[in-house]
Amino acid sequence: MRAPPPLSTAGDPRNAVAYDEAQDNPQAYTTYGGSVRAALDLDFATLTSITGYETSSGYSRGDTDGGAAALFPVNGVPNGFGQSQGRLRSLDQWTQEVRLASPGGRRFTWQLGGIYFDQRDLTEFDQRAFFLTTAAYNPNNSVLLHDINTSWGAFGQFSYKITPTLTFTGGARVTEDDKRTVLLKTANNQANVSTYTGRRDVSLSDTQPSWDASLLWAVDPRVSLYARVARGFRGPTIQGRSAVFNTDFTTAGSETNLSEEVGFKSNLLGDTLRFNASFSHYRVNNIQLNGNDVNGNGVLFNADHAEAYGLEAETTWRPVPRFTLNLGVSALHSAIRDRNVYAQVCALNGVVVCTVEDPLIKIGTGYFAQINGEPLPNAPRYNLDATARYDLPLRNDGRLFASGDFTMQGYTQFVLYRTKEFYADGNYELGLKLGYAAPDNAWEIAAFARNVTDTKNLKGVIENYLAAVYNEPRVIGATLTGRFR
Repeated sequence: MRAPPPLSTAGDPRNAVAYDEAQDNPQAYTTYGGSVRAALDLDFATLTSITGYETSSGYSRGDTDGGAAALFPVNGVPNGFGQSQGRLRSLDQWTQEVRLASPGGRRFTWQLGGIYFDQRDLTEFDQRAFFLTTAAYNPNNSVLLHDINTSWGAFGQFSYKITPTLTFTGGARVTEDDKRTVLLKTANNQANVSTYTGRRDVSLSDTQPSWDASLLWAVDPRVSLYARVARGFRGPTIQGRSAVFNTDFTTAGSETNLSEEVGFKSNLLGDTLRFNASFSHYRVNNIQLNGNDVNGNGVLFNADHAEAYGLEAETTWRPVPRFTLNLGVSALHSAIRDRNVYAQVCALNGVVVCTVEDPLIKIGTGYFAQINGEPLPNAPRYNLDATARYDLPLRNDGRLFASGDFTMQGYTQFVLYRTKEFYADGNYELGLKLGYAAPDNAWEIAAFARNVTDTKNLKGVIENYLAAVYNEPRVIGATLTGRFR
């Protein structure tokens, strides 16, 4: 694993902060919600209604330059600090689903229904000058956005047992997704004069079908095979936060995906060994991607498509009573496919500050890398997970237990373009837990250790400031858990 030099290196202590303007990065959110489910038995089918509501508010403030930018001038020009705040003034979300479903356990089963979704929020973004107490203080250095997202869908699904051991399942859905973002307040100068020239009201809408079809073959009571193909859809997206930097909104059009999967599931050796495996492939057309502009602000854009294929396998084995081993492994290859798409790379003051290994072009003051063939960000080439647990029954029907877990992650690229800095390879962590569980799992007390070896893993980066985001250090603690019935 390599961490980005020179601002944040693997040798830096996790708790070292070069400068922190954001009062230790506080955040707080309050959320309330509930749902009501009602069902009516009509003999031939059951009519079900599910109504949900959720409301939330809160804020998150952070020194997003990694706390070191001002200490490292680039091209002879010092860099300021990057604290900012996002405040969710209000959010209201309603969902309503109605479905009619046939009784289960029959050769032919079906369901029909519809769903409606409505979300509206007021979101404020405050930039650095908003918080200053010096002459540079600017109470107008913030924006207020009103976001509206409504969506409806109509769906149907059926299953048919072709033979007692072979079942076909098919389904379809049509979805309309509507989004709108309105800029209610611009980020003005100290005289409260707006200099914003971008769009103030952006609406996007799309209607797309989705479907899936699958076959399940129960070879015998212990082994089953399956195959599935499906088409999915993700609606268009609007990013209005960039208005706080007096930069126009960015948008991304809808993406669709087609996926195929085949696999098997098994329960062997007298129910002491469970082994499942699958192979999958998918293609995402008009894929939505996130990048940065020349000022380091987030932008949305589309690429022609991306493809991925991979294997997954998992096994659970009880070699002796009360001792259980679990092992999971996955391998994935992904690639963005578009010869004409480029992503803004790490840069400060017109200087590329990381080591880019893709072809570069310069447009104005910005540098862009061709990302055709690059893997999707945060898509590890492989994952390995292993757990072990031993339970020792006691006379009072309680039990003592000891467990451990291990995870390892293969090569993972954190940005759209390839560099010598912004990736991790071989990240791993180990955890342990010892405890006592009361009869019927009524309560449990345990001691635990996370990241036992205190391994320092790179988990993400802030590109233009070369700032690293690391995993948590070793944590040792205790838990007391109760379950109410």
